[in-house]
Amino acid sequence: MTERIGSANYTAGPEALLSDSVIVTQVEKAIGWARKYSIFPYPFATACCAMEFMSLSMAPYDIDRFGAALPRFTPRQADLLIVIGTVTIRQAPILRRVYDQMAEPKWVMSFGACASSGGFYDNYTTLPGIDRVIPVDVYVPGCPPRPEAVLDGLMMLQKKMQNERQRAFRREVVEPDLI
Repeated sequence: MTERIGSANYTAGPEALLSDSVIVTQVEKAIGWARKYSIFPYPFATACCAMEFMSLSMAPYDIDRFGAALPRFTPRQADLLIVIGTVTIRQAPILRRVYDQMAEPKWVMSFGACASSGGFYDNYTTLPGIDRVIPVDVYVPGCPPRPEAVLDGLMMLQKKMQNERQRAFRREVVEPDLI
């Protein structure tokens, strides 16, 4: 009920009590928004791209704006696996074990040309893309990728997190074909 007194409108009843203190939304959207800004990355850094990853915490780029400031160095506390640099065939089972130890929901970012496609290495020891071992959500191109490209990839991943349905997460298992 709205009363008009002078030039101001005053709301009476339950609407007056709730109008400034309650936000009405769907639980699914609220959880998506919370996940979007609370990313706990696990850096699986193996090569020169790790130096570019370290620059993301510096002032010009400040990955903290995206809620991903503190890297977790245990997969059980992380929800974003960032594979940075060259992965060899010998490291593939280790990468798979790290991925399997992460709790659901989990996301993967492939950081750089070597992680995405094997890079310029054309030999029998280099894994030609981590997507042969684990599912990848975002690919960040470059050798090494610029910090701006990594932030773009992170924003793409945030959009994916926010729009993803909140349910019992079960991902399709990718069987490693090179192990």
